[in-house]
Amino acid sequence: MATDRTRRVAVLVLRLAAAGLTATMGAIHLHLWAEGYRDLATIGDLFLLNGVLGCVLALAVLLTPYRWLGLVATATALFTAGTLGALFLSLTTGLFGFEESADAELVRPTMAVETAGVLVLTTLAVAALSHRHHRPR
Repeated sequence: MATDRTRRVAVLVLRLAAAGLTATMGAIHLHLWAEGYRDLATIGDLFLLNGVLGCVLALAVLLTPYRWLGLVATATALFTAGTLGALFLSLTTGLFGFEESADAELVRPTMAVETAGVLVLTTLAVAALSHRHHRPR
């Protein structure tokens, strides 16, 4: 069984990784929005929203008190999974009339960042929620 110190260190490492991946996802969307996606109907607004929310959620993952961390990590994992799903839709069937190319700038790095983000955030959520339920009252 992990010591309390080991658990705290593991959660801190997961928090830092999750926040970094979420902030990176947001930064990618803001960069692409600034580079021209802002001119795309609907997609441009969604890229801006994703960028801003990604940065806000990254801060929330870092700053949320532990008792709420499981909820915040779960919400951020779902947001990231939804973003990844939207990318796959835009690559396959199109999304809001926009079809992305797998060769477009930052598509592959975005897939890697968002996939890693979902995995790390889910692990963080499970760790925070399972520890919360086993804590003596």
